Amino acid sequence: MNRLFPVKKTLFTLAIMAFCSLPNHSLGQANDLVRLEALQKSIQTEKDRIQVINFWATWCAPCLVELPLFEKLNEDRKDIHVRLVSLDMDLDPNPEKVRKFVARKKLKAEVLILDERDPNTWIDKVDKSWSGALPATLVINNKNGKRTFVERELKPGELEKLIAGVQ
Repeated sequence: MNRLFPVKKTLFTLAIMAFCSLPNHSLGQANDLVRLEALQKSIQTEKDRIQVINFWATWCAPCLVELPLFEKLNEDRKDIHVRLVSLDMDLDPNPEKVRKFVARKKLKAEVLILDERDPNTWIDKVDKSWSGALPATLVINNKNGKRTFVERELKPGELEKLIAGVQ
């Protein structure tokens, strides 16, 4: 009888579990619940690429209209880091709804679910001019310190102009 079999089986099972739990942003899986502080730290430390951060929700019709613009940008411009930050947790703290939405729409951009419940405590930390309206988009270039913020639905061509404004 091989006494190592249970150990090998356990190690194999752990390896499979670890692999399956890794977030796969290339498939657009919304696995990452993130607190605002962690999101801000990530935004501040990225210096290699311009960042486009879109704040949206599955219940926001204008947000859904503009999602294809961000997906196209993510596909076409590898020099831009696109993040889609879902604000669904405020009204319905069930991240599975967002994950199912992302899977159904086959979103490929990075999707984060902001794990904050009270917008009044954090909205002005994203941008002092933000009233809280959705959709909202933040474009940041940490190399030169330029940033722009817009709280409205973007139309085709506007995203490229916002990016050009921070280059």
